[in-house]
Amino acid sequence: MTATIEQATPADVADLRQLYYAVYGPHYPTALGTDPAEMSRLIQDPHTLWLVARCARTGALAGSAAVHGEPGSRIGRLEGLAVHPDQRGSGLAGQLTEALCARTLGAGKLDSVYATVRTVSAGPQRVVARNGFRPMGILPNAVDLDSRESLALYARHSPGVLDRRVPVAEVPASLASLLRTVEGSLGISYADTRPTAPQPAPAGAAQAPLEIVEAPAFVRRRFHERFPEPGRWFYPLHTPNILLTPDDGGFEVYAYLNRTGRYCALVTAHPDPAFAAGWLESVTRTLTRAGAGYVEALVPLEHHAALSAFGAQGFIAGALYPAMRRDDDGFHDYVVMSRTTEHIDFHGVVVDTPLQPFLDSYVSAWASTYLPSREVAS
Repeated sequence: MTATIEQATPADVADLRQLYYAVYGPHYPTALGTDPAEMSRLIQDPHTLWLVARCARTGALAGSAAVHGEPGSRIGRLEGLAVHPDQRGSGLAGQLTEALCARTLGAGKLDSVYATVRTVSAGPQRVVARNGFRPMGILPNAVDLDSRESLALYARHSPGVLDRRVPVAEVPASLASLLRTVEGSLGISYADTRPTAPQPAPAGAAQAPLEIVEAPAFVRRRFHERFPEPGRWFYPLHTPNILLTPDDGGFEVYAYLNRTGRYCALVTAHPDPAFAAGWLESVTRTLTRAGAGYVEALVPLEHHAALSAFGAQGFIAGALYPAMRRDDDGFHDYVVMSRTTEHIDFHGVVVDTPLQPFLDSYVSAWASTYLPSREVAS
């Protein structure tokens, strides 16, 4: 098929909604393909580049994809990649992905672009891989579509960015396998990073109840009052819409909860994230009752204590994003720590060869966390 790729306009919203329904059915979990007002806003957002592919002969909408960014950040998210079922195998997905990368990474506007890719088939993984994206981990049970699905994390960096990573002296030993896997995937080195014993888990009131406040506008205002400078928090492209707090209001945990996809991202805590570390069990339990079957947190690789605290509460490092955050002339690595309260079934997961080591690493880490060690009686 000969296609014309051009920037989306608000006039395309109705056709775009039909496209996403044709591809994903009624279960697409994001507003990008379902909410007309949000779609129109994103199309006109100066930090979002949304491209569509049209049949050169008929003008019909055949594909769509976007890179979404935000003010003050040089990281983007590839999302909404969809090709009409009648045009699968036409190469449109790759054309859209490459056009987006050329206009963002290639134009020097972003340092990296990441994508969370479905694992129901190898096709989506191969599309991004052919366009320079490399696997960085697996996110088991990350989203609820027709059923619970695991996602793969891929990213593509601008030239030279990975060479400017800030060294990390030590990490909890449970991350060693993931670091080795990322080395093989991206061709970088963690030879000077020592695996060490986890730090003691912080004391906390694990059974204490937490109140959940679901008032998105209020939560956003309060979040920006508490954290006027992004330097005190970092979770790109996730704006909190809920907060959790104990009865005495001693701290506040900010999170983004997607009820459609039944997943949650922990963004930060006030007055200090470390203060809430002892409450992780209660936080996770509260979010589970609120409908989140999957909870994740983005933790700096150099924060040994935070990584240890999450590990002590059953969170597993499933992905590592090297050079994710720019700080002056250097870049910091981040770990995706996740915990799911639902049964993980990898039988339906299809992973392409480059992603397989990450799945193996996760399974090993999960077994070390949740299966008792065997003792041999003499």
